[in-house]
Amino acid sequence: MADDKVEFELVSPEALLLSKGVDMVVIPGTEGDFGVLPRHAPVISTVRPGVIQVFEGGEVSEKIFVAGGFAEVTPARCTVLAEEAMPVARIDRAKTQQELSDARDDVSDAQSDHDRAVAERKVAVAEAKLQFAES
Repeated sequence: MADDKVEFELVSPEALLLSKGVDMVVIPGTEGDFGVLPRHAPVISTVRPGVIQVFEGGEVSEKIFVAGGFAEVTPARCTVLAEEAMPVARIDRAKTQQELSDARDDVSDAQSDHDRAVAERKVAVAEAKLQFAES
């Protein structure tokens, strides 16, 4: 890998979604968005629902929605282990609105703290998807 690139890998439970050298990647960390450039200090972070932006040639080349996960950064590599991931352009607004409605119903119907927490997480993911869905 050239010294002016960072090797970026995005992995979901289903597959390796992306693996390539990029100029920079911006990740939605739990404590706020953070950018990763070559020779970045080592970091491990949780990832909140949001959009990963991949930069090549000085501009955003890809936008990928992630539902959460973990990021590991080394001076040469950035790996994101995502719970769920999809290109922003593939977010189906109508389907996501239905998921949000169903999740809100699940929150209201929850019989235990665990069920409520699971449903609230689904609400947060659906709301984040809708925020980034392209019309």
